[in-house]
Amino acid sequence: MTTFLARAVAVVALLGLSAVGATSAADKQGVPVFFLEGEQLIQVQRAGSSPADAVRRLVVGPTRAEVKRGVRTYVPKGTTVRSVKVADGIVTADLGSRFTAAGTPDSLLARLAQLVRTATRSAKVPRMQLLVEGQKVSGVFPGVPTESPITFRYLQTPSVPVPKPPTPRRTPFDPALQSAQRQLIPLGYLPAGSADGKIGPVTQEAILAFQKWERLPRTGLLDTKTKARLATAVHPAPITHGAAGRRLEVLLDRQVTLLVEDNRVVSTIAVSTGKPSTPTPPGHYRVYAKIARWWSTPFREWLPWAVPFVGGIAFHQYLTVPVYAASHGCVRQPPAVARMTYNFAEIGTPVDVIGRT
Repeated sequence: MTTFLARAVAVVALLGLSAVGATSAADKQGVPVFFLEGEQLIQVQRAGSSPADAVRRLVVGPTRAEVKRGVRTYVPKGTTVRSVKVADGIVTADLGSRFTAAGTPDSLLARLAQLVRTATRSAKVPRMQLLVEGQKVSGVFPGVPTESPITFRYLQTPSVPVPKPPTPRRTPFDPALQSAQRQLIPLGYLPAGSADGKIGPVTQEAILAFQKWERLPRTGLLDTKTKARLATAVHPAPITHGAAGRRLEVLLDRQVTLLVEDNRVVSTIAVSTGKPSTPTPPGHYRVYAKIARWWSTPFREWLPWAVPFVGGIAFHQYLTVPVYAASHGCVRQPPAVARMTYNFAEIGTPVDVIGRT
């Protein structure tokens, strides 16, 4: 356990959660460059000795091996570096117009965070002034003024309150729904005591998880096909066989996560993993931290009840959880179940991300 705690501290620091200005032995070899893995920045080392070298390596992007393990860049391909200069505690990075080319708000914020972190960390100064084609930039990056020098600490500072889940709507009692709930409970989709005959976020999530596991149409509704399958359904079983204890299995094709204890599935939950352009990489990992309120510096949003297991990729709560893969690489969970996973996981808990089942 001590090993995993040490790894947790190291990786959390790597993701920018430690004090700005911290140094490591790796800083003495080459230059630090920052890409993304899931919802957070990660540091890689590149050959070079100056801030200009670091920014040039940044625009080149990650290697094929890094991409294979889930590392991504949001800096547009073809971005040119006109100059990088350091003076009076400010690093000034002048890039070509490709850097501010059209992109989604997420993409724009992420590329800016990459540049600010790479430029200031390599130059060992706190502030960066962005220029594009020799001119200051205004109104391009949502919520982030860039007319004056900015700091990475500014990007690390939350700018919005933690989002609150919407208030569940009240529905009348439905005996057919209660019957379905009583079937979902022993199958591990609903917690005991949930058979109240009323629709709500927990029951809606359970129905969707059942449909995903059974490979039914993902309607989230107690439709005819779902009712028929419930009559013959059996308890989900783990895909892998592990040692006694707790583990988590993420099934990319079914878009569910299995909470497994002593080789028995205790809960099946509906999730949304990484979209095709930022997929959640299959593999065997371990939980390295538990963070009740995680701030995504590159995307400037809250990720409550985060359970990271590789780089910036984590289980976390999200208000919008489509029935398909749609995230930046993380495993999104609706508010109804996110805290369940948070409470279930421990530092060192194995996580298996599985492509086909």
